[in-house]
Amino acid sequence: MPTLNAFYAQSGGVTSVINASAAGVIETARRHADRIGTVYAGRNGILGALAEDLIDTGLESAEAIAALRTTPAGAFGSCRYKLKSLEKNRREYERLIEVFKAHGIGYFFYNGGGDSADTCFKVSQLSQSMGYALQAIHVPKTIDNDLPLTDCCPGFGSVAKYVAVSTLEASLDVRSMAATSTKVFVLEVMGRHAGWIAAAGGLAADHGIPVVILFPEIPFDQPAFLARVDALVKHHGYCTVVVSEGAHHPDGSFLAEQGSKDAFGHAQLGGAAPVVAQMVKEALGYKFHWAVADYLQRSARHIASATDARQAYELGQRAVELALEGKNSVMPTIERTSDTPYAYRIGSAPLDQVANAEKFMPRDYISPDGYGISDKGRAYLLPLIQGEDYPAYRDGLPVYVTLQNHPVEKKLPAFEIAK
Repeated sequence: MPTLNAFYAQSGGVTSVINASAAGVIETARRHADRIGTVYAGRNGILGALAEDLIDTGLESAEAIAALRTTPAGAFGSCRYKLKSLEKNRREYERLIEVFKAHGIGYFFYNGGGDSADTCFKVSQLSQSMGYALQAIHVPKTIDNDLPLTDCCPGFGSVAKYVAVSTLEASLDVRSMAATSTKVFVLEVMGRHAGWIAAAGGLAADHGIPVVILFPEIPFDQPAFLARVDALVKHHGYCTVVVSEGAHHPDGSFLAEQGSKDAFGHAQLGGAAPVVAQMVKEALGYKFHWAVADYLQRSARHIASATDARQAYELGQRAVELALEGKNSVMPTIERTSDTPYAYRIGSAPLDQVANAEKFMPRDYISPDGYGISDKGRAYLLPLIQGEDYPAYRDGLPVYVTLQNHPVEKKLPAFEIAK
């Protein structure tokens, strides 16, 4: 078998464990130097391939690559850039193949969510139609946990742990002051169409916290919601509301829609917490505070789930193994085999069944009243937040690695990237 180079890129919103997947890819490729030459990384995701702005990861020390396992964010840079369909913008896909040809790349590892799976699938299709041998493997990553055919997605377990811990800690704070101060705390978390992250806040209820969860899967009923909050405050003296950014009215309009679009064409969200808090103030008169977890929830490597960090690495590792086994246009997956004790195996799924598909919270994971999690939901979530995988600390702060990211000499003419 000839030795071919590999290309790896990170896509979309980064997570606290996406670099663990990068380490899994790079370290596994290095163990197979007879089959895989250099692993090139795209600077700022797929834009690095289009601009032929490649990074030579072979110049990074083994210690630096190993340190990626406990370093948050994207070590090579990421981007929100969705390639249009082959029919609308074939030139960009052909450019990718040209860059891969110029640098002897036969393996394509794309680390991202649903839109990235779509890009990976299309690149695999085009390479076949052009007669270019390329094995395209998607490495799953999304804090939203909404990729199909996998039990969970790397990045989610750590966000779930952060949200569960933050809900618990903030609620204890509110409880301490509720007699004379704040009675309702509202925490807004990510999750456009799926309420997996918001559900994690429900784990605080196991510690006696009165929690109301607003899921995207359950249309927002304002009178019922206000009645629920009022009842909890009257009984407990306070309550916490965890609202997904994707919570919406029965007509489908988001509580937090800003009227603008992001780079993937999705409605720009943000602001559900103040909307909900103001409702409570106007209708019930309770003093409130609100917070938006925003980037904090996905960057908090200091409190990452050990389960999540381990799975992120294993899926990067398995992506390379699948490529070496001759697989193409697939994604490694987590297949849960037991809740208690928690057990799983690594499987794989075809990309044509993953791309542009979403996995929502099953209704039976949500409590009958629609404002909490059920026993099944709890059984699903708890294993994913287990264990702590702390980074090393120095002078009171975590020690994170910054790679040298040496550029690779360009071989092709400049390419104009579509706006």
